[in-house]
Amino acid sequence: MTITSPHLGSPSSTWTDARLLHALEEVVETELNRHLKVAKDWMPHEYVPWSDARNFPGFFEDGEAWGKEQSKVTEIGRIALVVNLLTEDNLPSYHHEIASLFGRDGAWGTWVHRWTAEEGRHGIVMRDYLLASRAVDPDKLEAFRMVHMSEGFESDNRHSMLHSVAYVAFQELATRVSHRNTGHQSGDPVCDRMLARIATDENLHMVFYRNLLKAAFELAPDLTMQAVRDVIVNFRMPGHGMPGFERAAAQMAIGEVYNMRIHHDDVLQPVLRHLKVLEIDGLGPEGLKAQEELGMYMGGLDAEALKFDEKLAARKARMAARAKA
Repeated sequence: MTITSPHLGSPSSTWTDARLLHALEEVVETELNRHLKVAKDWMPHEYVPWSDARNFPGFFEDGEAWGKEQSKVTEIGRIALVVNLLTEDNLPSYHHEIASLFGRDGAWGTWVHRWTAEEGRHGIVMRDYLLASRAVDPDKLEAFRMVHMSEGFESDNRHSMLHSVAYVAFQELATRVSHRNTGHQSGDPVCDRMLARIATDENLHMVFYRNLLKAAFELAPDLTMQAVRDVIVNFRMPGHGMPGFERAAAQMAIGEVYNMRIHHDDVLQPVLRHLKVLEIDGLGPEGLKAQEELGMYMGGLDAEALKFDEKLAARKARMAARAKA
């Protein structure tokens, strides 16, 4: 893909993915070294309540069939845990995409593999927890995994390295927030502790990409602004293709795990404020247009989130009234 900045004169006026990758290599190396200093290794098996585990039916004569009553996890916690785990399960597809975009050499390649290794822990610990604690139906979970992984994953931003960097800067924070809120709503302190550990990783990943996005703004402000606008306006979580995602997403919204208000206040706004995206000046015509459109979109999203807040409050009031009746 070739992208052009009206700000930069020849021969730097034309940017390709390859040139952008090369230009950002030093920043990636700096951020990688910073990440490795602050990231802490942890053992997935230490977060799993193995003493709660028992055999399932199949090869074991003493196997016990799964039932909802066997777990303390709430219904909304169960729904969100499945969505979060199936999202993590598609790690091979994510690795393929970022390895194809960022390459396997130098600092970029080292980051790609390190990120993949860290993300791999998340799927390991979540699945072990779900099975040991009997939080979800294991047969349905495996059936969903097979369907979701068999279909694979293709990012909406696979056409552009810059769009991909912008997307993950927000998506990593969205994943952190989703995991953290799932833990809070799960009803199980063990689950909450596990997801808090995962969320810590996701936050560090967000910081890596957010700092890389900052460097991209300094390098090619107009192009980066356009990429951020495109990503935010068309944002979708990576699990959107999984079985029953739309219904699960609606339940997670009502359950206050992830909804428009959370997306606006806890995901988009923190990154935009940190980078002062809507305050950047000196943009060319296309960059300025993208900035204005982004500001208008954020205002519209806030208004839609307010409507959702009002509906959610009304729903809570109705449920409270019924409980008293």
